[in-house]
Amino acid sequence: MRTKFTFLLLIYVSLSLEAFSQKQVRVIPLPDKTGFTVETSTKDLGNGFFDHGVASPISNHRGVVSTIDSKGKNVVLVWLFDHRGGYSLLMIDAETGKSEEFPIPFDPKQDTPYSSILSKDNKFYTHFSDHFTEFDPVKRAFTFTQKTMPQMAMSMTEDDNGKIWSVTYPNSGLVAFDPKKRELIDYAYVNKENWRQYQRSIAADDTGWIYFGLGNASSQILAFDPNTGKASGILPQSERKLGTAAVYRDENGKVYGRALESIKDQWYELYKGEARKIGEYNDLKPVKIITGSQSLFHRNFPDGTILKDLDLVNRILITENPKTNTTKEVSFDYTSDGAIVMGIGTAPDGTIVGGTAFPMRFFNYDLKKDRWINRFALGQFNALVNQNKKVYFGVYSGGHLIEWDPYKPWVQTKLNDKSSNPLHLTTVSPELIRPYRIIAHPDGKTIIMGGTPQYGATGGGLLLYDNQAKSRVLLTDSMVVKDQSSMSLVPLKNGKLLGGTTTSPGTGGEKKAKEAQMYIMDMDSKKIEWQEVVFPGVQEYSEMRMMPDGLVYGITDKRKFFVFDPAKRQVVYTKDIFSEFGPTTAEQSPRIFVMGPRNEVYILFAKGAIVQVLPKSYEMKLIATAPGPIKAGGDYAHGRIFFVSGSHLMSYKLK
Repeated sequence: MRTKFTFLLLIYVSLSLEAFSQKQVRVIPLPDKTGFTVETSTKDLGNGFFDHGVASPISNHRGVVSTIDSKGKNVVLVWLFDHRGGYSLLMIDAETGKSEEFPIPFDPKQDTPYSSILSKDNKFYTHFSDHFTEFDPVKRAFTFTQKTMPQMAMSMTEDDNGKIWSVTYPNSGLVAFDPKKRELIDYAYVNKENWRQYQRSIAADDTGWIYFGLGNASSQILAFDPNTGKASGILPQSERKLGTAAVYRDENGKVYGRALESIKDQWYELYKGEARKIGEYNDLKPVKIITGSQSLFHRNFPDGTILKDLDLVNRILITENPKTNTTKEVSFDYTSDGAIVMGIGTAPDGTIVGGTAFPMRFFNYDLKKDRWINRFALGQFNALVNQNKKVYFGVYSGGHLIEWDPYKPWVQTKLNDKSSNPLHLTTVSPELIRPYRIIAHPDGKTIIMGGTPQYGATGGGLLLYDNQAKSRVLLTDSMVVKDQSSMSLVPLKNGKLLGGTTTSPGTGGEKKAKEAQMYIMDMDSKKIEWQEVVFPGVQEYSEMRMMPDGLVYGITDKRKFFVFDPAKRQVVYTKDIFSEFGPTTAEQSPRIFVMGPRNEVYILFAKGAIVQVLPKSYEMKLIATAPGPIKAGGDYAHGRIFFVSGSHLMSYKLK
């Protein structure tokens, strides 16, 4: 799941992005076959703004099923997802490659399917953005859609009467759709926790009782009675674990569950709302239901043909006929407005680099040549920094640290291959899986990375990696600020490190801290010398930057600007910038500040404002307003401020 930072932007992302909507783009393989380039050209938008095109003009699937249409032809149904969210259903003729798109019949609002199901009567269902919907491949149309309580299904199932059930994040909402009566019942929220709930499995017994497993902060199995609309927990507190519980429907009509998938000897038999401990259970015979998470990939067509591959990057579909042991490859097409861009920076070679999410790709853009290069990435490149003519990326979800040399040939990253470029340096999961900040220490050898921990956990680690010794120190949250994660990091001139935290837990975790803090750590001893709640009520230090005069500029909660004197450990200036410009730009590693060629400081705002901070007076001078929202920042190169709008790389030419 994407964190709260994405959701903060929802109210600012509007249909105005359609002005930058991407046409069909021809993907051209690179000569070394490590990726592709695209046919594109920079557009002058006027008033100093330029659109350099879509960073990654491909979409991601959020569920794929192989089935048949009204004529019995093999077709593939694909939920398509780009930066706008789940925007359409793609239907591909497996024999010819002819494709057709059906726009989602509601506003996705950047949400996307996390579960879907193909019913026994060949209807394809999903539930997201507060809407339950049915697609009929025979009628080639969406045939039912209804608004529900928020937000998206984490798992779906079909009961013995053909009803489709869905359980939703973040508060365990339950809905049931009767395809015969064409009625949907929204049971609203049936379980309460003080953290966001993930429900990765749901099952119905043959009497109509519903059971689902949830997590991540503390696993639980819920039993739900459709007659009363009430749910009750099965697991006692002593058996609840960090992670997610799982349930399965058996051919014998009963449901079986356990606190975690990894626990082999503590099964529960669930029937008619009652739970019975049965220890080990080795005779599980799950009922075959075509459902799953966002990675659902149902390969088997009714006639026995197998879907071998669906490549949305190169737009190729491959099927196999097991009877003749032959394969067939066809080309197909689809529209895309581009993948989610996590943020951008300027590489030592002058190109603009970054990463996208869903799919996970690396890109770099050469302004002089007006040319893009797009390649497979190890994961989601959340944060980046330069040191010694190399680029370092902090990668979700493994908490990887990798190093890219832009002056050497690209060699796809393999974890244990030292000839890779980007080169994998270390992995710090589970203490840190979602990097929020990565900085290069002035000592020329140390890379520091902070962020949030594994799903369900609270308090992220802090990595200090010595690139000369190829060694690392990983500090837990209890060694820095307990139950918090480092979001902003600034090296100080006296061998110290200034940090600013966030109270956000790992995804699906329990928020325990009430206020974010600032701290100073000694780099030699790795001990915290000072920590304080500098701003009461603040939940995050969105970004901090060292200025040439030794003062630190910072942003809290994407709405307040401050100046901090680390020598005196005092705030010397504050200003509410939200009331005038709205929130600053945001992503998991925000990159709000941009430093100009003469150390002038610019702030990027979500609604499009580019503001210069005047020295000494700290006056906010609006220098330009982008023609669309600024989704992510941000760096300076070639006389321009580069930023992300929608899925596009944009720039503003400084005067």
